Amino acid sequence: MVRHGATVLSAEDRFAGATDVELSEEGRAQTRQLAARLHRERIAAVYASPLRRTVETASILAKPHGVSTETRDGLREISHGHWEQLTRREVEERFPIEATEWENDPYTFAPEGGESGLAVTARALPVLIEIVRAHPGATVLVVSHKATIRLLLSSLLGFDPRRYRDNLDLKPASLSIVDFKDPSHARLTLFNDTSHYDQIPNAPHSSLSKVWNAEPGHAGKKR
Repeated sequence: MVRHGATVLSAEDRFAGATDVELSEEGRAQTRQLAARLHRERIAAVYASPLRRTVETASILAKPHGVSTETRDGLREISHGHWEQLTRREVEERFPIEATEWENDPYTFAPEGGESGLAVTARALPVLIEIVRAHPGATVLVVSHKATIRLLLSSLLGFDPRRYRDNLDLKPASLSIVDFKDPSHARLTLFNDTSHYDQIPNAPHSSLSKVWNAEPGHAGKKR
């Protein structure tokens, strides 16, 4: 499972789940380095969300293997509704009640016009299981998005999905590996690996929930 490479909006820490933005040059470079890392693997198929950033990422990764990219709408990113293209600070200033509810439970809450984590899981998990069933014993790339992948992993591994933003983080063009015994049994063998372009990944600072942005001893409070 691969998160798409960096985009201009991801660099600016803006909500861009449903916004169809392209990769930045940095994102293309990250993806090319991942493609070089994977070029000797026997990739049977490549699937992607239909958004441009994931399709381009998938196309770069698929090229060395001579396979085409198949898109699946269920793999697209969570929609943030009327938060789209706003920064976190702007969301907190304009929609403080929604922002607080989302921080408390991003799995069941959705901003106006957007999706909950539950809704994303309901559309993405059946697609992933369909892919697993179609390729028994094979290695397949699934190129998707930060929230969608974290929600899928929470479901597959039995994590509390209400805490997916607190407990899991994914960098652009990161590689995670899930080994399926069958569609009902999965194990995570690699997570959020960016060693193809990051020698020593830094701990995330602003990309997780506000729990991680609080001073020690003041969890959940703003600085």
